[in-house]
Amino acid sequence: MITITGVKQHKVIQKQCLREVVFVIQSQRNSFHARRAERLRAELLLQTAALREVHSLLITIHLTTIHLFSSHFRGNSSWIVFLEEETSVKLDRLLSVLKKFVRRKEWFLGKSLHDDESTIIHHYAFAENPSAFKYPDFSAGWALSIPLVIRLANKVQEEPLKSDFTIDLKHEVALYIWDEGKGPRLTAVPELCTLPENSPKAKDCATTVGTHSPLCGEPVPQEDIFVAVKTCKKFHSERVPVVKKTWEKQASHLEYYSDHADPSIPTIDLGVPNTDRGHCGKTFAILSRYMSSAVPQTDWLLIVDDDTLISLPRLQALLSCYDSRESVCLGERYGYGLGQGGYSYITGGGGMVFSREAVRRLLASGCKCYSNDAPDDMVVGMCLNALQIPVTHSPLFHQARPEDYARDFLAHQTPISFHKHWNIDPIAVFNKWLSDSADSSSERPNRNHREEL
Repeated sequence: MITITGVKQHKVIQKQCLREVVFVIQSQRNSFHARRAERLRAELLLQTAALREVHSLLITIHLTTIHLFSSHFRGNSSWIVFLEEETSVKLDRLLSVLKKFVRRKEWFLGKSLHDDESTIIHHYAFAENPSAFKYPDFSAGWALSIPLVIRLANKVQEEPLKSDFTIDLKHEVALYIWDEGKGPRLTAVPELCTLPENSPKAKDCATTVGTHSPLCGEPVPQEDIFVAVKTCKKFHSERVPVVKKTWEKQASHLEYYSDHADPSIPTIDLGVPNTDRGHCGKTFAILSRYMSSAVPQTDWLLIVDDDTLISLPRLQALLSCYDSRESVCLGERYGYGLGQGGYSYITGGGGMVFSREAVRRLLASGCKCYSNDAPDDMVVGMCLNALQIPVTHSPLFHQARPEDYARDFLAHQTPISFHKHWNIDPIAVFNKWLSDSADSSSERPNRNHREEL
């Protein structure tokens, strides 16, 4: 069964040989991600065939919720297993793991993550003891027993989701399931892993991670990316020098946009007054300038803040997997009012990447800011939602600092960006996580993995 919900696409496989397990492949509405999900589906089918049991496959397309899983699978299944596109699965080992748990009970299984300190991306939850609360690393796969799915389905129907913002879904899912102690906490399963499949340490793993850092061909040339840095006069001497000392030299085409023209940087005054928050007017002025003859014509536009730390070579590699002729909007995805028909958006601090076609359609639609200080990333998200242009998430972009993320979550990444200079040495952070020397570190897995798609 293939189902689509929101901006996520879910491919669901149910086999008679695996009649107690339903696999949900969480994907996205973009040709690259659709191919990755289809490849994982095909790999699962091959493993199923190797088990030498007759099976059938039902394929449909429609909207789905947790209630759908409950109503469709409660009678003949015991588990819903959620997989990311990059999750690799050894079916025989996974089935052996699931058999260890009494299926009539409520179970929430996964590879556990925890915060070492309270963090803004989790709304400073469990501030007194942040490491006490565990939440799953989606890349390793995670599972819900059908009794828990049934209860959650009833809960969703009786109490619709009320959260305004969706920031870190894996943490928010764990909170919703735990429900202030009324539901189960995450049970850590050591066989659900985020190690590379070829790692000697992965010999007992039922799941491993293929790669978060795909390379689908030659990296996009520097000359094909135009970089727009948003700044203002008060940060010319504080933040802009950090950009110049770290990643500016990685860009072929880069301009700084400010409320004050400073030829020493240089900055460009777009005629939009500086605002304390939002910056929507400035961002839409940048979008218009990008499509004009004032700047070189490129396939891709990157908009960042002046306190964004980013690796452009890693971005070039990632963009090799995307088609600039499609409407592509890429970065770290947040959500607003998703439980009540809201929308997704690319959060600005981690960097917003647009294909030229996406910018063209956005401007042609006439969608615009309701005020100069409106939140630019959210307004863009509303416009994209109205145009039915999907917002594509990459976990390699980060709205916050490295210390705001679980250590084990970053351990299997080759990150592209971080954001904020607060209480850190930004140059040291760049050198540790994003510089060329970090690329050669053995601690950054899968950095040269090539996607054959």
